[in-house]
Amino acid sequence: MEASAAMTTPRGLARRPRGAVARWLHRAWKYRELYLLFLPAAIFLIIFAYVPYTGLVMAFQNFSPRRGIFGSPWVGLEHFQYLFGRAGFFQILLNTVLISFYKLIFGLPLPIIFALLLNEIRMIWFRRVSQTLASFPHFLSWVVYGGLMVIFLAPGGALPNTLATLSLEDPKLLSTPATFRGVLVVTEILKGFGWSAIIYLAAITAIDPTLYEAAMVDGANRWRQMWHITLPAIRGVIVILFILQLGRILDAGFEQVFVMYNPSVYSVAEIIDTYVYRVGLVSGRFSLGTAVGVFKGVIGLLLILAANQVLKRLRMPTIW
Repeated sequence: MEASAAMTTPRGLARRPRGAVARWLHRAWKYRELYLLFLPAAIFLIIFAYVPYTGLVMAFQNFSPRRGIFGSPWVGLEHFQYLFGRAGFFQILLNTVLISFYKLIFGLPLPIIFALLLNEIRMIWFRRVSQTLASFPHFLSWVVYGGLMVIFLAPGGALPNTLATLSLEDPKLLSTPATFRGVLVVTEILKGFGWSAIIYLAAITAIDPTLYEAAMVDGANRWRQMWHITLPAIRGVIVILFILQLGRILDAGFEQVFVMYNPSVYSVAEIIDTYVYRVGLVSGRFSLGTAVGVFKGVIGLLLILAANQVLKRLRMPTIW
């Protein structure tokens, strides 16, 4: 029996280990080089993404740095009650949602349009130069980029001086509450649309070229090919990025607002992140700042789940 079993077993083919753990260990040893390359990224992710979650318990404590997490007294939902009981918190929440919503609505189409236009350019050198120039602001920190925008838009800057030369009135974009949110949205879009377009360009390159050839045979021009082939092919990428950005609706961009805002626009520019900075770090109320962070995380998770479920019912591509 043993001899016949050995004869029917292909030579060099090892028996598969039984059990899920044994199979995983066998696969890990087989691809040990790849797992070794992945190990530094996994360690980095665990240390800086998962270990800090243990600090969320501070939201339910009266945290004291001297006592630490394990020695600080528990207060339950006291910080959340204080947070929702403040009249100014809902104005801060409204500012955050409006700024993020404007960035999402006006910022989502521009990278798609830019990627579609770049894809239609046949001069390779012009396409590369355009993409490089559009992507360059992404690599500048908000301290540098925001500082340049402040110099350009502030009184005495390039824009006010140009308007004064043309005998036009300076709109005071950085100190007028009615225009400051628009400045945030425009500067955010100009900084990031070139880099975001790279994702859509990568999706476009994966489209089967024979689809375009068949459309040309049927008489479709470039615009028809873009509308009926390119856009439907990258619809899944657009939907996934939309869901991910929707989950960050309460993340209006701390660095940008902190660099560009001033006391005259606090009523429309104060967002949750700047509030956490002032209350949690400057004032030393770490537990209250952590409670705000927990609130942001829960709302973001609920938005992602809701959007994913709605798109699933509409039979559109989803995250899972």
